[in-house]
Amino acid sequence: MKLIAESGSTRAEWVLVDQDIVLQRVFTEGINPFFQNRREISRAVRLNLPEAFFKRKLEHVYFYGAGCNSEEKKGILSASLVAQFKSPITVESDLLAAARGLFKNEPGIACILGAGSNSCFYNGTDIVKNVRPAGYILGDEGGESVLGKRFLADALKDLAPIGLTMDFYDKFRITADNVMDSVYNASFPNRFLATISYFLAGYLDNDYVYGLFTDNLRSYFTRCVCQYNYERYPIRFVGSFASKHADILEEVAREYDIEIDLILESPMSGLIEYHKSF
Repeated sequence: MKLIAESGSTRAEWVLVDQDIVLQRVFTEGINPFFQNRREISRAVRLNLPEAFFKRKLEHVYFYGAGCNSEEKKGILSASLVAQFKSPITVESDLLAAARGLFKNEPGIACILGAGSNSCFYNGTDIVKNVRPAGYILGDEGGESVLGKRFLADALKDLAPIGLTMDFYDKFRITADNVMDSVYNASFPNRFLATISYFLAGYLDNDYVYGLFTDNLRSYFTRCVCQYNYERYPIRFVGSFASKHADILEEVAREYDIEIDLILESPMSGLIEYHKSF
């Protein structure tokens, strides 16, 4: 029996499997070692997962997560998980989860569009090229956090439509000063920014909002996807944002003469199949 977990910055999916049979599936808040220390991660795991997860004898725990790109960050996650599960642990990046979930053992360009964004060229075994995502401040083009950031920047400078800005303040029960505090002083500002995309999705018939979505995606294709040999390999997407707005994503992709091969909300089904032989 194995436990496979895949975590973005906002949500994590945990699946107990026996071969390719799913025994139990649980969703929790995301875990990210860039924003949480070892103690906070251990506490989040213990409090949010069912007790049955800790009582089962696990052959292996595979954890794929945002922020797990360096040995230091992987070590933080691994130490936390070993303490909770007392089982062999493997920690890898959410990008490798996307690549394995989308392509299994075939080569291709794997793209993530969720709260953040990422991309890579995967040769069927390893990630051999990765345009650095750079986080929601310096990168994460195309993702929900950057979309929220761009809207807030316009709203605070009175560049967004006034009706839209007032609707946002009203629905979030927030003021301009509260926005500044949520971005610069509160924990997990990327999560706050990402939630704004849900608000904006209700206004896609507004030219300004539609332009935010398409410009954000164009930035992703220009700065990330086009840095790979994208004309020779299939391009596939995974992530909540990619799945929810597949029509806009495909429309922008065609501007670059790109036909997206597959769009999934989660890589988990592919990961289950991938790990069946391990």
